[in-house]
Amino acid sequence: MAPDEDPTAEFLDSVRAEEAPWRTDRPAGERAPSPAERPERWGRTRAAGRAAAQAAPYLQAAALVAWLASGAFDDGPGNQTG
Repeated sequence: MAPDEDPTAEFLDSVRAEEAPWRTDRPAGERAPSPAERPERWGRTRAAGRAAAQAAPYLQAAALVAWLASGAFDDGPGNQTG
């Protein structure tokens, strides 16, 4: 192989010379093609994750209230009769 030959450059030139349909410009006024629809594989998982994220602040508040209430009604070691 001669030092000035670059097979990668030749390959890239041949690829750039090809007219791919997604590379051609659309005529003015023509809408872009819509993306292909994918089936939702993780629909239930994502819905459960969104529900958990929405409920998290309420669960944290309920846990805090329960913790404070347990401390308020706890007899503790100082109030033991014996």
